[in-house]
Amino acid sequence: MINALGKFVIDYLKWVKGVVILFMDILYWTFIGPFKGKAAHREAIFYQMSFVGVRSIIIVFFVDIFTGIVIAMQTAYQFEKMGAGIYVAALVAIALCRELSPVLTALVVAGRVGSAIAAELGTMKVSEQIEALDTMAINPVRFLAVPRFLALLLMLPCLTILGDIAGIIGGYIVGNGTLHINTDLYFQTTFKYLKCKDIYTGLIKSGVFAVIIALIGCFEGLNTRGGAEGVGRGTTRSVVISFILIILADCILTAFFYFSKV
Repeated sequence: MINALGKFVIDYLKWVKGVVILFMDILYWTFIGPFKGKAAHREAIFYQMSFVGVRSIIIVFFVDIFTGIVIAMQTAYQFEKMGAGIYVAALVAIALCRELSPVLTALVVAGRVGSAIAAELGTMKVSEQIEALDTMAINPVRFLAVPRFLALLLMLPCLTILGDIAGIIGGYIVGNGTLHINTDLYFQTTFKYLKCKDIYTGLIKSGVFAVIIALIGCFEGLNTRGGAEGVGRGTTRSVVISFILIILADCILTAFFYFSKV
């Protein structure tokens, strides 16, 4: 029992050390590394931005608009009893911008993009393509991890904004169609109670979630072993660990912003 616990702790610390080293390498090759050749990676970055952002628009839009509809219907049931149905507009907007849109968008992207990153890099690892890059003096982190990291860091906040808008539209569908709230009154109430802090806290969260998804996906992919079975195992680990860390980070950031006066 003690030996198993000790092995688990040691393996966990090694994993954390590996993730931290990868993060430092990504920061180095992004901001400090030699400038020569960086222009050649722009196409790779734009391709990853398209894969992460453009190809995720539809699923993010529908997930968040349905979430806005559900929140509006659930809260309208109680608010109507108190004669406060108009406040459904404010509740939907604040709940989505501060919490639900960043988290749900990150979970969708982690399942779609994070798994793809881990599978793609894992396949390259087991087929020795990454070793071939080393042989040609091409740094795998710079060539493979940095474009994916930057794409996620840029596109996940954009997807979160899209999710905010979609969720508010979902709330409006219920507010206008079921509660018969006038369109102008609905949006006036929405923006009366929705503050700048509600928006930027959600965007900060999405930036942190983007770092988590990129790091875990790249780390699990670059450290894949065991052939096709290892690729599947690494992909599964990437999604599960990303989900757990996203929820944990959300809890920590929510507590920070709750007690912060910023």
